[in-house]
Formats: sequence, structure tokens, C-alpha cells
Amino acid sequence: MKSLALSRIVLPAVLATLVALPLASSATEPTTVDLSAEANTSAANDLGRAQLYVEQVDTDTAALAERVNRIIADALELARSAPEVDTSTAGTTTYPVHSRDGERIEQWRMRASIELESRDLTALSELIGRLQQTLAVASVTIQPAADTRAKAADIAAVHAIRAFEERASVLANTLGMRYRIRHLSVQYPGTGPVYPLLRSNKMMATAEAMPAPIEPGRSEITVSVAGTIELVE
Repeated sequence: MKSLALSRIVLPAVLATLVALPLASSATEPTTVDLSAEANTSAANDLGRAQLYVEQVDTDTAALAERVNRIIADALELARSAPEVDTSTAGTTTYPVHSRDGERIEQWRMRASIELESRDLTALSELIGRLQQTLAVASVTIQPAADTRAKAADIAAVHAIRAFEERASVLANTLGMRYRIRHLSVQYPGTGPVYPLLRSNKMMATAEAMPAPIEPGRSEITVSVAGTIELVE
């Protein structure tokens, strides 16, 4: 009876050990490798933006405001003649001009701005030239429009993923193994840099309005891919 009881204790222990052995071997961590790749493509700078302003000083704030507001109103009326260009006011600021000793206010300075935006760069250039008879140019910038940037980024993403796969294949073949992708992330670019074309603080009062020079060019769009592959025997 004692030997039977002992066998009942030993046998379950042996079975438990046999069951545990395969589980221990399957818990071996697979070999993984982190990889990254990127690709570039270019996109046309097809969206132009400009900011123009008027700035004047006067001792009479009411007269100053009336004069500045009239100049902006006339500029907005002129801009309506170019429906290809979106025009909006960009704010007005008024601040005191102090004497050299800083003890008294001698004058008031007022500045008002408008913003222009268009994908028709020719129309934008011509409108800027006409507005420069009364307004000064703060800046003119160009960049790819949102849909243009998105299309270029999708093309770059395809090339970046292919480059990732090529690197993974080279590595796996070198080791005499196959691979499968465990994780993959694609980093699309943000809005990207804005390229200034013109920055001036002088108004150009000319008899004939000259178009502002705009040469659009192209912007580089970069997409990065990062991920992890698992090597398979």
C-alpha cells in the first residue's frame, strides 16, 4: 500500500515536468531587428501668400484712424477686382510714440494689414503690384498647397516603404533567413517650410503698377518609415 501511494505522487510530478518542457522552449524570444528608411519627392510651390500694410503717425488719433481705415478700405475694394485672390484683414494696432526722455506721448502710430492668398500666382503678383501704390509689403511666401503636398507625400511614402522592404530583405538574406514585419510606422511631413520671396518696408508709389516678381520653384517632401522585422528560420 505504501508503494502504491508513492507512485501516485511521483507519476503526476513526472507528467507535470514533461508538459512544462515544451512550454519553456516555446518561450524563446524571436530575433528582431529595428530598421528605418526614408524617401524624398518634390512638390510644386503652387500657393502664394502675401501680407501688406499701411503704417502712419499723427498727433490726432481720430484723424489717424480715419486715414488708415480709408487706405485699407480702398485696398480691399481694389482687391475685389481680382476674384482669383482671397483677401482678408489681418489686424490693426495703435500704440504711442514717446518723447526721447519717455515722459510724454508725442504722437500715435497706427498699423493695419491685409493678407492675400491664391493658387493663381500671376494674379497674386499683379494684385500686389497694384496695391503697392498705397501699401507696403511685409512678406510674400510660397509653398505647396495642402492637396499638392498630400499627393507628393503619398508617392514618397510608397518609395520609403519599398526601401524599408529592400533593407529587410538584404539583411534576412545575408543571415540565410526569411523575415516578417512585426511593426511599421510611417511619418508624414507637417506643413513644411515656407519660403519668403520678398520682404520690404518701403511703399512703391509708381505711375504704373509693376507685378511683384514670383518664381515658385518646388519644395522637397520627405517621408520616413520605421519598423521592426522578425527573422524566421
